[in-house]
Amino acid sequence: MSEAEICLYVHWPFCESKCPYCDFNSHAADEIDQNRWRRALLAELDHYAAETKDRTVTSIFFGGGTPSLMDAETVAALIDAARRHWTCADQIEITLESNPSSAKAGRFAAYRDAGVGRLSLGVQSLNDEALHFLGRAHNAEQAVRALESARAIFPRVSIDLIYARPGQTAADWRRELTEAAALAGEHLSAYQLTIEPGTAFHRDGLQAPDNDAGADLWEITQEITSNAGLVAYETSNHARPGAECRHNVAIWRGADYIGVGPGAHGRITHGGITEATRQTRAPDRWLAAAERAGHATADRTPLSPMERGEELLMLGLRLSGGIDRQHFRARTGIAIENAIDTDGLDRMIDGGFIEENGLHIRATDHGRSRLDAVLRQLLI
Repeated sequence: MSEAEICLYVHWPFCESKCPYCDFNSHAADEIDQNRWRRALLAELDHYAAETKDRTVTSIFFGGGTPSLMDAETVAALIDAARRHWTCADQIEITLESNPSSAKAGRFAAYRDAGVGRLSLGVQSLNDEALHFLGRAHNAEQAVRALESARAIFPRVSIDLIYARPGQTAADWRRELTEAAALAGEHLSAYQLTIEPGTAFHRDGLQAPDNDAGADLWEITQEITSNAGLVAYETSNHARPGAECRHNVAIWRGADYIGVGPGAHGRITHGGITEATRQTRAPDRWLAAAERAGHATADRTPLSPMERGEELLMLGLRLSGGIDRQHFRARTGIAIENAIDTDGLDRMIDGGFIEENGLHIRATDHGRSRLDAVLRQLLI
């Protein structure tokens, strides 16, 4: 991805209910003034377009929260605004996240007509007991119906799953993932459950499986998805060749991106300096600021070469292809060796966790299954 290209992320913070594992910026709301939110999101988009109008937008991602609770008119207005403000790539990827409980064929068709070409469906499990435990508003049958409806309407569809749930056995996960992989089509994301501070699960004292158990389930995930033709291109993401999420891959490789909406983050480079942007997190405060000033940027922080390098290490080593050395230098201004503890790198290579040559550095499958521990050895 060239430095002239940029991605766009739109955050919709509202959900039908707050899931007990979720630490994202999402909020249950009974009533949403869709017109007011549409105007505010468009205003913030206008604000960032003014300083990046020479860029080419390669992807738009509507995340949340539950973006399928947005009016299709809002989605269409934001896509139309992006096309007015920037040159858009001929094969621009436009993704919208949805939950099966908010999946309606009429809404799906309206999103497609608005310009969405890829739907990411939060299935999370095909087990009713697990879905109840995870606080989901749908059951397994509804998830399958939503997936079938989505595949009939959108050219590209992905599903999300959560595994390593308390009490989940290897045999349980093998059965569930085999079924999901057969249904998934072109793309499947499988995330290990983590118990994050501030979530209901954390307050309840819930414990996720230990690292060894999680690694065993990760290995099963690689086996089953590979057998289904869904290649692991990132630690938690699997796709048929050519069906990778281009938006996420670009960001993992260090592309610039604009984030609009409550709590959205961005990275924008000018004159060789990358700034980290962060929008006001609380939805009511974000809305008031966006209406008052045309944006709700909480802060903009220039990143040093080392800070940017650390980001690219943490992101790039998640990719099965790893990090391109020349690309890393172009994005940070420093060689990758300057951002890594060389003794730690030697240990990780000797242990079979990292591979490197003159062109790339990558985590092996063994390293990606324990990436947090590997990064602790590498980061200065």
